[in-house]
Amino acid sequence: MTTIFKILFFFGFILALGFGFSWVADRPGDIWLEWEGQRYQTDLIVAVTALVATVAAVMLSWWLLRTLWTSPHSVRRFFRARKRDRGYQALSTGLIAAGAGNALLARRMSARARSLIRADQEPLIRVLDAQAALIEGRHDEARRLFQEMSEDPETRELGLRGLYVEANRLGAHEAARQYAETAAEAAPYLPWAAKATLEYRCRAGHWDDAIRLLDQQKIAHVLERHEADRLKAVLLTAKAEDQLEAEPTAARDSALKALKLAKDLVPAAIVAAKAYVREDNLRKASSTLEQIWKIEPHPEVARAYVRARLGDSAVDRLKKADKLEALKPNNYESLLAVAEAALDAQDFKKARAKAEAAARMASRERVYLLLADIEEAETGDQGRIRHWMGQALKAPRDPAWVADGHVSERWMPISPVTGRLDAFEWKTPFDQLAGPIEEGTLSEGERALAALPPVARTEMPSQPEPTIEAPKPKVVEADSLVIEADAPVKPSKETKPAKPDTPVMATKESAPAADSVVVEPFFGRPPDDPGVKDPALASSESKTRLKLF
Repeated sequence: MTTIFKILFFFGFILALGFGFSWVADRPGDIWLEWEGQRYQTDLIVAVTALVATVAAVMLSWWLLRTLWTSPHSVRRFFRARKRDRGYQALSTGLIAAGAGNALLARRMSARARSLIRADQEPLIRVLDAQAALIEGRHDEARRLFQEMSEDPETRELGLRGLYVEANRLGAHEAARQYAETAAEAAPYLPWAAKATLEYRCRAGHWDDAIRLLDQQKIAHVLERHEADRLKAVLLTAKAEDQLEAEPTAARDSALKALKLAKDLVPAAIVAAKAYVREDNLRKASSTLEQIWKIEPHPEVARAYVRARLGDSAVDRLKKADKLEALKPNNYESLLAVAEAALDAQDFKKARAKAEAAARMASRERVYLLLADIEEAETGDQGRIRHWMGQALKAPRDPAWVADGHVSERWMPISPVTGRLDAFEWKTPFDQLAGPIEEGTLSEGERALAALPPVARTEMPSQPEPTIEAPKPKVVEADSLVIEADAPVKPSKETKPAKPDTPVMATKESAPAADSVVVEPFFGRPPDDPGVKDPALASSESKTRLKLF
């Protein structure tokens, strides 16, 4: 773009010069000069041309004289620049070789660069030497070079970075922390120094120092405003958790500041509500939890809201759960909160209705376990309880606090795995995600409800009345008749009822078999009475008589 402007300027100057000469030529005139009695006269155009030529000649002469005067210095500068260019070329080649892991070429290029460029004028030579030493495994020499660079204001940040990496490699975490804090205090815009310092201060619980460093990063425009506000809210929440037991008022102020920076930060709202409860300000606590519930329904918020006052009965807790559902209707967490409160209040019908609605909305472990509890408390049917327990085993887990693959029961400001700030998220663990649901098919919750077995109605079996069987009659067979002794005979129309002591004649077909099983009475054997015979003995006697006949 600059070259184009120069060309345009040159053409504009030529056009202006030509226009000026044309204007003078169109207006002829004479010009004269009287000097020491002599008069010199010429045309105007000739005078103007002579003036322009004189100026050009003076400028050319000045340039020639200046070039001749400065030629020795120019020659020296030319050779010095050429030598410097060769040195920088060697330095560039050496840095590329060091990055590629070629220690031999890097060392040779470092020596050549030192011969062409002064080391005190070019700090990159120390960097190349340090990199070559690291590649060759000479860590002591590398640390010495990094220490020299940390003492030079121009290379202090690079030297501290090298010392920090070497301290971490050796496991000297305290030395690494000191190097990172030194770099962060001098240059808070360095991401590695600020990140490491924040992690160290958070692990040590120095929340005020961490917040101050975060504010410095925000001023230095290292972090975006929304990112810095979110991290500061996390640090304020962690500080409020530490202050809750000893200083509830300070904890409340810190938590409210965190909520102003991040309105959807659930742990901050819970800490603020707990601080209000400790100050006996239940109305403020409920209002804080209601505001966060409208933004982000969370089971911990519901639990804190329902059980904010220790003296509440189960019915009072159910009313509070109903209020939460009114604030966020047709929501999975709202339905579960009401179902759990209704179960505590022994309102099984409402608890079952809300839990089944939640199961239709999302098939998860928690809702099936709740349905199993409802079933156990209401019906006690083991079949239905096992059904819900089986569904809970197959269902995906409920959301939890997850950071870098680590699942925690409570929120923490930093990840225990990597030390990253604001790493925990409320989500379903990735290894427990449910599969996709096809369109047009029932949801898992609806399938579970459809497969629920009916309630088994168990009735106490009635005890049968004891029956007394008559002893087996004595049978006497003749050619076509069988004589039954001691057996009652049902009267018929053809025959008259026989007397009790009279033997009764019966047909062969109506008689029982001689070797039939004798059934003892329910209450035991017949009484030991000489007038009552044992049926077994009577049967054996009748068989003996038949043999005799």
